[in-house]
Amino acid sequence: MEIMNTVAELMALAARTAPKASGQDFLAVKVVSGNDLKTLGQEMENYGVETGKKNFDRDGRNVAASDALLLLALQQPKTVGLNCGACGQPKCAMLESKEGPEFTGPLCAWRLMDIGIAVGSAVKTASLLNADNRVMYRVGVVAKKLGIIEGEIVIGIPISATGKSIFFDR
Repeated sequence: MEIMNTVAELMALAARTAPKASGQDFLAVKVVSGNDLKTLGQEMENYGVETGKKNFDRDGRNVAASDALLLLALQQPKTVGLNCGACGQPKCAMLESKEGPEFTGPLCAWRLMDIGIAVGSAVKTASLLNADNRVMYRVGVVAKKLGIIEGEIVIGIPISATGKSIFFDR
């Protein structure tokens, strides 16, 4: 449905304009639709088989059956500079992120809050437009591995418009 691409774009707008710590924006936003959803869904299933990780197949089938998908990522986020210790280090300058098996971390806690607020704004918009949606960590893992979007951490929000939510009975 073409209208669902519009819904995803409006979700992207909501995420982009969501408040960010100290007014600095490290958010990357991408809408995925059409055949790319089928490919991503299949690659999620493959990743689950290859790694032995649970529920990548289930979530991959959801992504493949979706009308559109919003990806949100933190790209090269700098620390806020508060020296608050929320990341586990006493000073921001001591925070050293390393590439993990799926994502990079640790990250500045306030930057993680930024992406969380952006996710909340995006799903609120989907809800206001009556689009079924689900926040998914697994789609972010595979989207990052495939190079669909770059970032230290990636979250995906597939959306659908059917008589019954495809994200409900999983």
